[in-house]
Amino acid sequence: MRFMAVATLAVAAPFCPTLTWAQVGPTTSMEVTVYNQNIGLVKDHRTVTLSEGRSTISFSDVAALIDPTSVHFKSVTDPEGVSILEQNYQFDLVDRNKLMQKYLGRDIRIVRYDQDGDVADELTGTLLGAEGGQPGVVKVGDEIMLNPAGTVILPALPEGLIIKPTLVWDIQADRGGEHEIELSYLTDGLNWEANYVAVINADDTQVDLNGWVTLTNMSGARYPDAKLKLIAGDVRRVQEQPITELNALVAMGAPKAAANGFEEQAFFEYHLYTLQRPTTVAENETKQVSLLTAPGVRVTKRFIFDPEERGRWYGRPPDPKKVKVKIEVRNSEEAGLGMPLPKGKVRVYKADPDGALQFVGEDLIDHTPRDEKIDLYIGDAFDIVGERKVMEEKRLGPRVRQRKVEISLRNHKENDTVTVIAVEHFSGDWTIDQSSAEIARKDARTGEFTVTLEPKQETTITYTVTERW
Repeated sequence: MRFMAVATLAVAAPFCPTLTWAQVGPTTSMEVTVYNQNIGLVKDHRTVTLSEGRSTISFSDVAALIDPTSVHFKSVTDPEGVSILEQNYQFDLVDRNKLMQKYLGRDIRIVRYDQDGDVADELTGTLLGAEGGQPGVVKVGDEIMLNPAGTVILPALPEGLIIKPTLVWDIQADRGGEHEIELSYLTDGLNWEANYVAVINADDTQVDLNGWVTLTNMSGARYPDAKLKLIAGDVRRVQEQPITELNALVAMGAPKAAANGFEEQAFFEYHLYTLQRPTTVAENETKQVSLLTAPGVRVTKRFIFDPEERGRWYGRPPDPKKVKVKIEVRNSEEAGLGMPLPKGKVRVYKADPDGALQFVGEDLIDHTPRDEKIDLYIGDAFDIVGERKVMEEKRLGPRVRQRKVEISLRNHKENDTVTVIAVEHFSGDWTIDQSSAEIARKDARTGEFTVTLEPKQETTITYTVTERW
C-alpha cells in the first residue's frame, strides 16, 4: 500500500526549479453533473506526458467559481504509480492595484503621447506610492513627482500574479510517458430547474404536459461536448466561509422523454437524469432541453374555500372571500404520468373560444415521486364567493370553548354547476355539536364541507363546535 501526502489549498509557493513541467493535452472527454442547488461536479479527462520521478502540472482551464477543497486528481492509466505530493490553487489574479503594489520600490516608465500618437515625452523613475491603480508618487532622479500623467509601462509581469485561476500539482510518477488523467471538482454557478407547460382541455379534465430543463452556467468556464447529468433531490451541503477572492402517448400511457433527451433512474436517495447525447454548456448561457412529454394526463379541478389557510401566502395575506382554483394531478401511470418529477414551476394554459392559448395561472411543485398527488393552486375564482362569520363564541370552562360559525357560498355563474369544498381548522379535541351539513374529518385539526351549487345559487352552512385543550 502506498501512503500519499497531499497538501490541499496551500497558497501557491514556487516549486523547485529542477522539476519538469508536464505537457497537458486538450480535453478528451468531459462530464458535468448539475445539482439544483447552484453547484456542479465537473470531470475533465486529458492526456499528460509525465517524466519518471517528479513533475509539475499546471492546469488553468477550470471554473472561476471552483471549490478548491473539492479537487481530485488521479491517473487513470496508472493510479497506483502516480502520487500527488502537493496540490496548490493559485488565484492571485492580475489587476491594476496589484500591479502597482508589486512595483513599489521598483523602476517604471511613464510615456506621454502627442495628438498624432507619437511619443512626446518619456521618463523612468522609482514608484514610491500608488493610489487607485495609478502611480501617485514617483522619484525621478532627485525630484519627486506627484500623480504624473501618462501611460505606465512595466517591464514584466511580477512573479506570483497570474491571469487565470490555476491548479498546480507536484507529481511523483514511477514511470514516465503518456498518462490519461481525470480531474474532478465542485464549482458554484451551475444550476438547473424544471419548468412545465400544461395545456388544459375544454372541460378541464385533462392536460397535455411538457417538461423542460433550464440549465444556467455562471461558473466562469465552458464545457464542450459534455456528458450532461442532472441530480434532482435535496443534497446536504455544509456552509462555510469562502477562502478565495472569487467568490405523444395515449391518455393511459406513461410519459416519455424527447428523442435523445433525458433518461431517468433512481440514484442513492435522489433521481438522476442523463442526457442521451453530448451537449456544449457555454459560459454565461441559459440552455433549455426537453425533459418529458405526457399528453392526456387526467386532472381534477377543485374549488377550495379556506379563509383561514395556514402556510403559503404567495406574497400577500389571503382574501377571506376568495375561492381558490386548484388542479389536482395524480403522478401515476393510470393518470398518464408516473415519472419522478423534479421540482419546478408549472404554467397552465387553456384555449379561448377563438382557439388561442391563454395563460390561466401557475404554481410551484416540489420533487414529486411516482404515485404522489400534486395540487396546483393557479388562481382565484371570479364568479364563486365565500364568506365566513363567527356568530357566537363563549367559554364553557378554563380550557373549553364553543363557537357557532356561519359559512355562505355563492355561485354567480350563469350556466355552470360547481362543487365547493369549505375547509375549517380546529384546535385541540374538537366535537361538532350540530351542523346543517355533513362534515368530513380530514385529520386532527381539519374538517371539510362539500357543497354543490347550481347556477346563481347561494347556500349557507351553520355549525357549532366545542374545542377542548
